[in-house]
Amino acid sequence: MTDLRYVYAVCRPFDTPPPAALTGVAGGHPRLLHHGDLVAVVADVPERDFAEEPLHAHLEDLDWLGETARAHERVIDACSGLTTTLPLRLATVFHDDEGVRRMLTAQDAALRSTLDRLEGRVEWGVKVYAEPEDEPAGKNAGQGSAGEENAGEGSAGGENAGRTTDRPASGRDYLRQRRHAVRAREDTWERAERFANRLHTDLTAHAEAARLHPLQSGPLATTPGHNVLNAAYLLPRTGSRAFMDLVEGVRGTEPGISVQLTGPWAAYSFIGDALGQEEARR
Repeated sequence: MTDLRYVYAVCRPFDTPPPAALTGVAGGHPRLLHHGDLVAVVADVPERDFAEEPLHAHLEDLDWLGETARAHERVIDACSGLTTTLPLRLATVFHDDEGVRRMLTAQDAALRSTLDRLEGRVEWGVKVYAEPEDEPAGKNAGQGSAGEENAGEGSAGGENAGRTTDRPASGRDYLRQRRHAVRAREDTWERAERFANRLHTDLTAHAEAARLHPLQSGPLATTPGHNVLNAAYLLPRTGSRAFMDLVEGVRGTEPGISVQLTGPWAAYSFIGDALGQEEARR
């Protein structure tokens, strides 16, 4: 089988190539494909994995998808340290170099306009979580035999003398604790949502643009707790310090609420539709 061309990103021409030791998707080494006043960062990938049918199957495999996404981001991060980078979607694949050049020609105006808009800018990510609370102990949690429960009674030196447990005394007490825990968790979620809305408003005022992403849950969740904000913000690289200080200033101010800051990244969330998905794999 022949190799296909995996495209990571599009940039303006720049002099410093990606590090020779840098490996990307499927272990390939990225190279620069020049075309007019644009450069595509490409690498060879095997057709057996990246032709349309096997690629579709791979994208259903979370382990494969995670490994591929990390390799994709690794190359884009390296390029964004060298120049303004327009990252393309994961698994953007063409048959050969000529297919990549046709894409660059067809999308020339949109690509150059997007690169102009992203020049000197970076993306920061902010997530807010309502932290998980401990569930109440089960009705029978910690109960042993009657002999174990009373062991040491009547003896001042008994190992269990004076020991107390926090298990509910009855089923009614257990249900009461459960209701209390549910109400407390819902109160925390509501408080976290109000906090997140205020924070997003403040951060948006400091940014040139903002994007709200779907909240993370299930296999996509990487942090314990209930995700109430998952947002990206576009800022000038030189203006990031004030934004970081604003995020740091609210950390720890609300009990049961955590704030996660990531970046700076290439502006993944702000490339618009510079390259339509239908252009891929041509």
